[in-house]
Amino acid sequence: MRSGERSDYSRDEAARIYRMPLLELIEQAHAVHRRHHPRGDVQLCRLLSIKTGGCPEDCAYCPQSAHYDAGVGAGKLLDHDTVLAAAREAKADGATRFCMGAAWREVREGKDFERVLAMVRGVADLGLEVCCTLGMLTAAQAQRLAQAGLTAYNHNLDTSPEFYGRIISTRAYEDRLRTLAHVRAAGITVCCGGILGMGESQEDRIGLLHQLASLRPQPESVPINALVAVEGTPLAGRPPVPVFEFVRAIATARILMPHAKVRLSAGRLALSPEGQALCFYAGANSIFTGERLLTTPNPETAADLALLAELGLQPEPARTEASPCPR
Repeated sequence: MRSGERSDYSRDEAARIYRMPLLELIEQAHAVHRRHHPRGDVQLCRLLSIKTGGCPEDCAYCPQSAHYDAGVGAGKLLDHDTVLAAAREAKADGATRFCMGAAWREVREGKDFERVLAMVRGVADLGLEVCCTLGMLTAAQAQRLAQAGLTAYNHNLDTSPEFYGRIISTRAYEDRLRTLAHVRAAGITVCCGGILGMGESQEDRIGLLHQLASLRPQPESVPINALVAVEGTPLAGRPPVPVFEFVRAIATARILMPHAKVRLSAGRLALSPEGQALCFYAGANSIFTGERLLTTPNPETAADLALLAELGLQPEPARTEASPCPR
């Protein structure tokens, strides 16, 4: 276990942290962040949808679900050259991590999986960290991804165990935990977070963060998303999550998981520059750049770089042979 890391927080302990006076919470989170992370570094990531739409899952937040008419048609897996070109562009824009997402319920053996493995090898050869989110995995598939050079696998818990059934009925919480166990056993780092603003209670937000912090070992990467309420999905019309609640979640994640990259993910367009600044101060140290996150809009890279410069932050430098990808 890494220095300062605990996986034995009780739910009550997590709740006490989350419910601290906001400024005190942010102050403590900032101190934890300073102890465990380079000052001022923010990792830039790029996320590409390599297979869009037509997903058989019924996740209430997702416009890619085949259950909803959200204007996202089912597409085919992108070709190898298109994906590698996007990865090169991301690297040129300062990204050090390239993530590929496919709207699948689970990975199936066959030519599409072989093509994804080739994409992983190609992106890794560019010197980028490589992350995939492809749905559920078997242990053998996780091993093959590891052998191809995958740095991280994203598989979010989304919300608390208690609220989960109101958002998804086609996959159980235990299914998600099983995939995470396969990823960990294969030696791939875990990227796992959730979404705020789906109608969950404060207690549910605490429950999500407690579940994440209770994973052994804790995730190396924790994306915190704000719901992007897309017309045509069951959560269309949901109001934005209050900014101070979002900051609370970021700060609590930083205290509970001191070594993780806490990633400001979907929904940043609804956060003001001031709100994002509070998130960075409270311990967020990664963002996704590029105009889209899978199928939803995202701030432009130039705007992100300008904001970081205004705050005195800088993109995390590219790794060297002396600082290999975390594995």
